[in-house]
Amino acid sequence: MTRVRHTVLGLAALLGLTIFGTVGYMHLEGYTLREALFMTVVVLSTVGLQLREIGPGGQMLTIVLVVLGLGVVLYTLGLTAQQVIEGEIRALFGRRRMQRTIDAMRDHVIVCGYGRIGRMVCRELRAKPADFVVVESDEAVARHAEEEGAAVLGTDATEETSLLGAGIMSARALVAALPSDAENVFITLTARALKPDLVVVARSETESGAERLRQAGATRVISPYAIGGHRMAQAILRPAVLDFVDLATHHRSLELQLEEIPVGRRGETPLAESEVREHLDVMILAIHKAGGELRFKPAPEEPVAEGDRLLVVGEARSLKELARKLA
Repeated sequence: MTRVRHTVLGLAALLGLTIFGTVGYMHLEGYTLREALFMTVVVLSTVGLQLREIGPGGQMLTIVLVVLGLGVVLYTLGLTAQQVIEGEIRALFGRRRMQRTIDAMRDHVIVCGYGRIGRMVCRELRAKPADFVVVESDEAVARHAEEEGAAVLGTDATEETSLLGAGIMSARALVAALPSDAENVFITLTARALKPDLVVVARSETESGAERLRQAGATRVISPYAIGGHRMAQAILRPAVLDFVDLATHHRSLELQLEEIPVGRRGETPLAESEVREHLDVMILAIHKAGGELRFKPAPEEPVAEGDRLLVVGEARSLKELARKLA
């Protein structure tokens, strides 16, 4: 049996002794229900009060209640205290272990808020897979995120210490997914001050909020309602295009994926000589140059340099091999 079951059994035994004593005093001493219950509680708690003189039967009942009740009460209280203390110790060591895990992360993503949007972001990051840390102040929500396998910091994401605890100095990006534009603006300002080169993607509820987030330094501002409305319109106007995009951007799809692959090799090499063309089932849609320029449908002589990012479509296996060669 677990300790919880032992505790339940102890409480049940205590309740049984209370009922047994109450009925016994009513039968042996002629007490009313209130008097019998009072006498039983007094005996079980070892207070030592007595309503009036009791007979031999009541005395024997009292002895039985004292012996059994004292053991049951001490046993139950001991188990309860043990569970509380062990729970606190486990929580303390659990937080320390989680903090060590977070401290060891590099090039990870910080997700502020584990609501509907934050949960979807984490699901996509997990499917990539990519390391991420959730910062969530609601204890129940934070516990749910931890049960789903996320590294969680149960603190307020608007606090500078929370972002530092989430490893912002070694992170590559931050997602501000709280439901309030004001909180997301504050997180963006704090994150930008701590690490100016951090990629900050912020959720916006309103158009005015989106503008404030851009002014605060957000790299990208996403409005769930605007995107939802756009996708609903595309489902009517261009359903085949929407199906293609959904298939290509779904990481669990093995047939086709649209991926952004960074170029880590030093030097500059023409696209035709960069081994990309060897993958016949990979289509290069564009090259995002390190300077920010986006070149669509690149020619074979287009140079590929360190810091560029290739937008390619192909099978997951081929894309992984391509990423390995370009690293």
